[in-house]
Amino acid sequence: MEQIEGAVTVAKGISDWGMMAMTAAFFLVLSAGLMVACFKWFKSIINDIIKGQKDTMSELLEETRTQNSMLATLTEGLKPEVQLRIKNTSNVYFDLAKEQVCRMIKKIREENHIADREATGKKIRSLLRNLHEDRNSRFDCYTYKGNKLSSYTNSDWIEKVALVVESEIYNESGPNNGRAYTNVSTVYDDIKLDFYHRLNDV
Repeated sequence: MEQIEGAVTVAKGISDWGMMAMTAAFFLVLSAGLMVACFKWFKSIINDIIKGQKDTMSELLEETRTQNSMLATLTEGLKPEVQLRIKNTSNVYFDLAKEQVCRMIKKIREENHIADREATGKKIRSLLRNLHEDRNSRFDCYTYKGNKLSSYTNSDWIEKVALVVESEIYNESGPNNGRAYTNVSTVYDDIKLDFYHRLNDV
């Protein structure tokens, strides 16, 4: 009888300890799972923070570069020697245009049938547009305040000069090269002033 009780006691102890072992193992697995989940959560938070900082720094760097570029163009425009260089360069092309327009007046008088005012007017404007575009193509080689120099010109100048050319060709007093040069010079002086105002206003 005593042997049976001992065996039952031993079996009961093994049974109790086995249940505890299973319970302990379950809680160990649960704890390990929670630890892994927590580590992954912390890792995702840290990665999000790092990514956010990286994006913010990239935006700040891009904004800084943009502002530096704007400041560089503004600084360039404020330098007196830059404006002087542009004025000297543009003066050469405008003075050349005066000579070309005076030659144009003489050539149209001699070679064209000027009685047809409409056809003559179209030819004058076509020739002046060519001069204007040629000058702009040369101005494209220069920049001012971050823009090509040609962006400061105005296509309205073509009509302004065309009116002077027509007034000289159809002048009732007849051809007068001195008068033509004076009138062409005057209109180009106005154009130069308009060009300089555009440089400072834009």
